[in-house]
Amino acid sequence: MAGDRVWRKSSYSNATEDGNCVEVSVSQDVRVRDSKNADAGTLTFSAPAWRAFVQRRP
Repeated sequence: MAGDRVWRKSSYSNATEDGNCVEVSVSQDVRVRDSKNADAGTLTFSAPAWRAFVQRRP
């Protein structure tokens, strides 16, 4: 259930309530949502796909 997940705000959000940021929840899959509109839906990634994304360097 999505309500049981633990969500973390991006470190780039400056931890402000009015900042534009995303939240991430890591479990068997990884979900990403807009912190200002948490009910709008999520993007879901497999754990290996998320790991490849966050380790990627430009």
